[in-house]
Order: sequence, then C-alpha cells, then structure tokens
Amino acid sequence: MSRTVFCKKHQKELEGLDSPPFPGPKGQEIYENISKQAWEEWLAHQTTLINEKRLNMMDMTARTYLNEQRDKFLAGEDVDQADGYVPPSE
Repeated sequence: MSRTVFCKKHQKELEGLDSPPFPGPKGQEIYENISKQAWEEWLAHQTTLINEKRLNMMDMTARTYLNEQRDKFLAGEDVDQADGYVPPSE
C-alpha cells in the first residue's frame, strides 16, 4: 500500500512521494508534507517557467527565483505564470 500524506497544497490526504525529491531539510519537508500529485504539478509548472522565461539554471538568481516559486506553489499561494504561454490543445 502506498504512503499517504496530508498535502499542504491540496489540503487533503493524498498519495505521498516515494522518496524525498532532493537531499537536505527542504527535501525532507516536501517528502513529509507534499503529495505526489502536487509535486508532479510543480515539476510541470517549473518546466514551463524555465522554458518560457528562458531561465539559465547556471545562474544563482534563476535558481533562487525557482526555489521561491516552488515554495509558494506548494503552499497553495499565487505564483508567476509564463507570459503569453498557451497550453497545447488536445
């Protein structure tokens, strides 16, 4: 049976991550409080931000910006959207 967590973003019990997404206290906090669904949603949003805003991940400012956006996103707060992004139609 899969592990469940009370997801901070969705405010309900959902399937948890299989392991922390990265080492350290922040990775452990995400593992304990964020659902697999919310993490997958963040990864998709993160990819959109990186691509549409042309973020250079070698730049510390861009990495700091993404960390701030991640924390807001997972807390259920408003986050930046990619200007002019139109999701592909099915």
